Amino acid sequence: MKQGNKVLSIFALGGVGEIGKNMYVVQYDDEMVVIDAGLKFPEEEMLGIDMVIPDITYLQENRDKVKGIFLTHGHEDHIGGLAYVLKHLNVPVYGSKLTLGLVELKLKEAGILKDASLILVDDQSVISLETLSVSFFKTTHSIPDSLGICVDTPEGKVVHTGDFKFDQTPVDYEVADLAAMTRIGAEGVVALLSDSTNSDKPGFTGSERKVGQAIDRIFYQAKGRIVVATFASNIHRIQQVLDAAQHYGRKVAVIGRSMQNVMQVALDLGYLHAAEGMLIDVEDIHRYAAEQVAILSTGSQGEPMSALTKMARSAHRKVDILPGDTVLIAATPIPGNERHVGRIVDQLYRIGADVYYGPEVHVSGHGSQEELKLMINLLKPKYFIPVHGAFRMMRSHAKLAELVGIPPDHIFLLDNGDTVEISGGLARLGGRVHAGQVLIDGLGVGDVGNIVLRDRKLLSQDGILVVVVTLCKQTGAILSGPDILSRGFVYVRESEALLDEANKLVSQILLRCMEEKVNEWSSLKNSVRDGLSRFLYEKTKRRPMILPIIMEA
Repeated sequence: MKQGNKVLSIFALGGVGEIGKNMYVVQYDDEMVVIDAGLKFPEEEMLGIDMVIPDITYLQENRDKVKGIFLTHGHEDHIGGLAYVLKHLNVPVYGSKLTLGLVELKLKEAGILKDASLILVDDQSVISLETLSVSFFKTTHSIPDSLGICVDTPEGKVVHTGDFKFDQTPVDYEVADLAAMTRIGAEGVVALLSDSTNSDKPGFTGSERKVGQAIDRIFYQAKGRIVVATFASNIHRIQQVLDAAQHYGRKVAVIGRSMQNVMQVALDLGYLHAAEGMLIDVEDIHRYAAEQVAILSTGSQGEPMSALTKMARSAHRKVDILPGDTVLIAATPIPGNERHVGRIVDQLYRIGADVYYGPEVHVSGHGSQEELKLMINLLKPKYFIPVHGAFRMMRSHAKLAELVGIPPDHIFLLDNGDTVEISGGLARLGGRVHAGQVLIDGLGVGDVGNIVLRDRKLLSQDGILVVVVTLCKQTGAILSGPDILSRGFVYVRESEALLDEANKLVSQILLRCMEEKVNEWSSLKNSVRDGLSRFLYEKTKRRPMILPIIMEA
C-alpha cells in the first residue's frame, strides 16, 4: 500500500476469516485508527501454545500514524492482546467504563498499567483527530457497555459494529440505540464492517432473559448444590445466577481466578449487584447445607486446568463434584472445544450429577440473520465488509447483504492483510500489508513458530531418541557410547534387543565416517540421524525425533 496518498484504506490484522484475534485498522493519509486488540485461543495442533495475537509489525513500522486503539467491548477476543500490543506500541486506548475496568486488570497483571493512557468514552463521546473523528453508538451484546464505532473520514463514515445482537429485553434494560444507527446511516456510511458470527443461523437470536428463566427453574428444582460454569465476562448471566441464588436462599462461592477478578471489577463498577452476605469464600461451603450453596465457576469450555474440570476429576484442592449436585454449563463450546466439553459432561454424569447444557441454558451474544439484515438496513452502507467469523460465516453474511440490496461488486471478502482502498467514492482492492499471528507460550512472545510446533507434533506422535557418543579428539575413535536414551518411543525394558541393534548401527555409521575422513560434526550427526531413522522405521514403522549428541575428549 502506497504511503502518503490521501486514500481511505480499511484492513484487518486479525479477526477476518477466523474466530477471535480481532484487530481492524482505518487509515487515511497519515492517521490510523485501530479498532480492538484481541486474542484467539490456540487450535488443537498448536501444542503448548497459550494464546494467539495479531502480528502488529505494520503498526510498529508506522507508529507515528497510529492515533489510538478504540475498543468495542471487554471480551478476550477484543481486548486480550492489548497488554502485548502496548508493550511495543504505547498509544492511547479508548473504551467504555467496564471495558477499561477489565483492561486495567490485564495491564496491571502485565506490569504496564502505570505507563498506559486509558481514556473513558461512552455513546455520546466524539474523539477529534487531525482529519478523522471517532464516535460511538450503543449496542447489545453478552457483556455490558458494548459499543459500535463510527470513524468519520473525508470519504464518508466507516462503521464497525463490534459484536452485537438486537435484544429487546436485555438484563440491564440497555437496548441498542437504533435511532443513532439510523442517523449515522442517513448521514452516509461509505463502508460497514459487521459481525458475521451467526450469519448462518436463521431468524433472531434469543433474549438473555430466556436463560434467566431457565436458570430460575433449575434453581427451583435442584435439591443439592448447584454449580454454574460460564464465561467469566458474561456479566448478564452471572447477574441472573446471583438473582436466582438470592431468590432461593443460596449463598454463592466463586471459583476460578478469572471469574473472581472479573466479578470484582464488575461489582466495584456497579455492573453486578449481590445482596450483602450472599458471596462467601469457597472454604466456607461446608458450613452450609447442600441446598443452601451455589458455586460460580470457570471451565465452560472443558479446559483441562479449569476449575470445573478439576472438580469433576476430584483434583480441586477445595471442592469436588458429588452425586446429587446440579451442574449448569451455561455456554456453548468455542469451535474446536466440543470434545473437551463432551468429556467433562460424560464425567459429570458418571459421578451422578444432574447436568444441564446446550441451548436450554445458553443463548448467543451475536445476532442471527434477521438482525444482521436489520443492521445493514439501518446503516445503509455503500460498501460492505463482513468480519469476525470463520470464512463460511463471512460468505453467508455477504449473501445476506446481497439480499437486502448491496450490489455484489460492493461487497469485499477479505483475508487478514488485504486492504480496501476508497478514493473519490470508489472502492477497490488495494495491496497487502504485513499481517500474521504471534504465538504466546508462557512468557515467550513470538519465539515459537512453525518449526517448533512441527517438532512438538513429532515428539507427541513418536517420541524422541537421544544418541550420546564421545569421540577421541586426535583419532576420532569412539571413547564412550553410543548411549541411546528413549523418551516416548519405546519402553526400554521391553525393547533391549532393538536398542542394542540401534547402538551397533550407530557405531558402524561412525566408523564408516571415520574411514571416509568425514569428521565435521554436522555431517556426523546427519549420518547418524538418517541411518538410524531408516532402521527404526523398518523395525517399528515409527519416526521418532532423533537427537545425536557428539562430544570430544
